[in-house]
Parts: sequence; C-alpha cells; structure tokens
Amino acid sequence: MTSKIFWVLAALCLAGSAAAQKSEPADTADRIRAQLVARHDVEISSEVAAKIDRLPLKEGDAFAEGDVLVAFDCSLYRAQLAKAEATATAASREQAVTSKLAALHSAGALDVAQAQARAKEAAADAAYMRTTVSKCTIRAPFAGRIAKRDAAPYEYVTPGKPLLEILDTGALEVKSIVPSKWLAWLKPGAKFTVHVDELDADYPAEVVRLGASIDPVSQTIGMSGRIVGAPAELLPGMSGWVNFASHKPE
Repeated sequence: MTSKIFWVLAALCLAGSAAAQKSEPADTADRIRAQLVARHDVEISSEVAAKIDRLPLKEGDAFAEGDVLVAFDCSLYRAQLAKAEATATAASREQAVTSKLAALHSAGALDVAQAQARAKEAAADAAYMRTTVSKCTIRAPFAGRIAKRDAAPYEYVTPGKPLLEILDTGALEVKSIVPSKWLAWLKPGAKFTVHVDELDADYPAEVVRLGASIDPVSQTIGMSGRIVGAPAELLPGMSGWVNFASHKPE
C-alpha cells in the first residue's frame, strides 16, 4: 500500500514540476524523487489450526534464512501421524500376505485389489499427516527483519490467520518515476546516485528494469534500481533523490 501511494505522489509531483517550468522540459531535470522498498514484503500466515508454542522474534528483530519464525504445539497432529503410519504399515503387510495367498490360489483377484487399495489409502493418509506436521514450524524463506507481528505466543490460530510481516532488507530496490523521454538513453545497467535524506548520504546505484508502459498524462515511466553493495544501514521506506547528473550522456 505504501509503495502505491509513493507512485501516485511521485507522478503528481513530477507532472506538477513540468507544468510549473514550461520553459524547461521535464527531461532536463537530473534529480528525481525516489523511495527504497524491500524486494520481498511477505505476510506469513498459519497453515494449521494449532496453538503457538514459540514466536521468538519481535518487531524490528533480524533473522537469517532458515531461522524459526513460528513454532506450533502439534502434539495432536504428531499423534495422528503415528497412528496413520502404523495403519499404513499394517495395510502394506496385509497387501503382501494377500499377494502370497493369491499366488497359492488361496485368495482371489478381488481380495488382492482390495488389499492394494487399502494400502494406497493408508499410505496417502500417512503422507497427508506428514505434510501437516511439516507445517508446524515456519522457517524464514530469506534473511530479513520483522516488520509487524500480528500474533502472540500461546495464542490459538486457525488456517489463514496472519502471524508476521517480514521484509527482505538485504536487497532493497530504488523506486522512482522518470520522464519517458529519458528512454532515449536510460537503459538497464545505467549508473546513477541516490541521496538518502534520512542519512544525508549518497550511494551508487544502477538501473535494474524499467516500467512496461508510459503514463499518457504525465509522460512518465516507472524505474527500479538497486544500490550497489546493499549497505546495512539502509531500511525500507527511506526516501531521497535519484541523481543522473554525473552519469547522463551529453
């Protein structure tokens, strides 16, 4: 939502600047407003109905890829898994015995088919419970930080309940809106500088991709870039200015 608001405001600001300076075309401006956004902004939700056993991280905490974000009390599911696996083992043995009896002409084809069906059904039930138990622990899909926590330890949650919002802070993107006339020279890989207001510091960056369409009213296009080196002090939501002055061709 924040990103969408930024795009609207940036487009309005750029259009207004162009209208206020009719004697100076929009494509002569070297400084364009920009915002830093996370490459991944993910809401983690529960896939099982269970009580939260562990929720170790709080808002602002950092985590590494593979760290435990949420752990549920799944003792009931594990008991059901043990039962399902025992049933699957018994059904498999029954199938083997029935097949041997059929070879001795002591069991019919129908008996063999029914034994096979029961073994497949039991195996499917066991696989389903193994999958359910695997969802009792949620691990971080990437390194980042906790942006928001929507649940608490010992809370009982249902499938679909939002638990955490996590951000990939190691790969921030620079979002900006530039004049469409810049497409004559602006390409992926082009270098530029980002001045971050909150830190009052400049960072080298490069264009990663350009938007798929041009806004017909403001004659602008979206641009996404990345800051070289991924400095640790940068955070999503920081804003500043994109400067092409020293990189723009004559």
